[in-house]
Amino acid sequence: MSVSSDEEILKYYELRETIGTGGFAKVKLGRHLLTGEKVAIKIMDKLALGDDLPRVKTEIDAMKNLSHQHICRLYHVIETSKKIFMVLEYCPGGELFDYIISKDRLSEEEARVFFRQIVSAIAYVHSKGYAHRDLKPENLLIDEEHNLKLIDFGLCAKPKGGLDYHLNTCCGSPAYAAPELIQGKAYIGSEADIWSMGVLLYALLCGFLPFDDDNVMAVYRRIMRGKYTIPKWLSPSSTLLLSQMLQVDPKKRITVKHLLSHPWLMEGYSDAVHWQSKYPQGHLDEDCVTELSVFHNQSRERILELISEWNYDQLSATYLLLQSKKARGKRIRLRVPLLTEHASTTPSAGPEHSRHDAQLDNTEFTLSTPVTRKVASKKHANKENVDTESVLKNEMPFALPAPKTPLGKTQIEKQGQGISIQVPACKESQFTTVTPIKKPKNPANTNELTAAEVLPERSRCHSVELDLNVAHVDCSQKKRKAKIFGSLERGLDKVITMLTPSKKKRSTRDEPRKLKAHYNVTTTQLMNPDQLLNEIIAVLSKKQVEYVKKGYTLKCQTQSDFGKVTMKFELEVCQLSKPEVVGIRRQRLKGDAWVYKRLMDDILSSCQV
Repeated sequence: MSVSSDEEILKYYELRETIGTGGFAKVKLGRHLLTGEKVAIKIMDKLALGDDLPRVKTEIDAMKNLSHQHICRLYHVIETSKKIFMVLEYCPGGELFDYIISKDRLSEEEARVFFRQIVSAIAYVHSKGYAHRDLKPENLLIDEEHNLKLIDFGLCAKPKGGLDYHLNTCCGSPAYAAPELIQGKAYIGSEADIWSMGVLLYALLCGFLPFDDDNVMAVYRRIMRGKYTIPKWLSPSSTLLLSQMLQVDPKKRITVKHLLSHPWLMEGYSDAVHWQSKYPQGHLDEDCVTELSVFHNQSRERILELISEWNYDQLSATYLLLQSKKARGKRIRLRVPLLTEHASTTPSAGPEHSRHDAQLDNTEFTLSTPVTRKVASKKHANKENVDTESVLKNEMPFALPAPKTPLGKTQIEKQGQGISIQVPACKESQFTTVTPIKKPKNPANTNELTAAEVLPERSRCHSVELDLNVAHVDCSQKKRKAKIFGSLERGLDKVITMLTPSKKKRSTRDEPRKLKAHYNVTTTQLMNPDQLLNEIIAVLSKKQVEYVKKGYTLKCQTQSDFGKVTMKFELEVCQLSKPEVVGIRRQRLKGDAWVYKRLMDDILSSCQV
């Protein structure tokens, strides 16, 4: 039986809000169920992609081959008959472009920090034989540690004859395109990237583009002349670097090799730009491998073998996300997700799943713990005679959400004799448990409690070291268990629904959200959020911007004379706690970044900000 595209992704991820949209794709925030880590999920409709489908394949192939600290990591690729899902590293800082807007322009010191990271990423990309061909601030994201990550390899090229081989395709964004591309000449990809980097550096230091005009042909003429204004605040060193990168003659343009130790990039640094990847080749983290081997009840050697094939399936994603957790000082711990109808049936190994994914899905999941931890072990003899009662009592302890009113004595007794239910991790905070579960003292992270930590006491009284080489249960027995759990799950879902206090879904907010100060939030002089919201609406109406109001959020869009949507963005009136002021959160979802910047400047200047 075939499953829908959404069911396919929901086997492994929880989908949250949309954080970006493109031509035929949208990006949603997601959460990986086993690790609890946030991810960005790029969702593409294959039918809508049409002729752009090869571009997606190019991007996927490139990201599988590129692994660098300043390149956004690819974790997982899921392809169904209708959709392609790319699961990527989540960068909560948003686009570098939005950061430039918030600052107007960056100081040379801050621009230098970012530009060294850009040079590092491009030097690595070129060393692997690729040219990016679409470098711009919108394609650089800021992670939680304020480091840049390069994205969007859909226009990249890897010439078969090497990077010195000439290309002919004119692509990329007009404002960042090198003169040789505009003239329709054959060009070298790495040289075109250097020009785009020059435009990017200019945007960082100046807050606007070196070659800009409302008319595209006027932009092209300026690029081919190579003439741009030099603002008075630019230092002689930065002016020199820009002139070396924005050379109309590609043969006179500075190379990446010389950029690594350029005097401007060396100011305040003792070492040249480090461009090599910090991710070691051929080395897998032992702790992550061990956790996976325990979780999947497989030998470490087998897990090592499967990860090393890098199929960018569920196993690859889980390993890379565990590695990310460890790098950030988090505990390496896999969750045991709630069994659902998706999880209770094993996907068939077809074009949408690797054979290794199917093999691990067929493996009976075991309790997840670190190696040094002792957990409850179950005897695997006589598994053929396992009845429903033993499955319910020993195989899967669940926790029942508390009803709205306290349980009476009779209800508690019945509950103690019956079955309890586990609520998914993301809902835990809504309920309190009433089963006799022994809670650990001062857990470091309650969201990362393993099944071993919430087992009833009777299952933990005899702890032994987990045997990784325990015998497999035969396939028919596992299918029978899955059927039992599947039907049990469906029945108990109704119980949860009845016991869970209902919440009225409000269509609008009664008050603005409280947010932390962020560069995507502009503070205002107004203290009344309703007055500010009305001012924004008045400005949008004057500028003929269409909008839909949802509480204090305005979903906006502009259209061309022919009715085509040219831009989508959000404006939200919010409350900042430090300092206690009202602000405007803005987010571009679609459209030209610099046109969006000019529109934002007009809107914000018209309000009392």
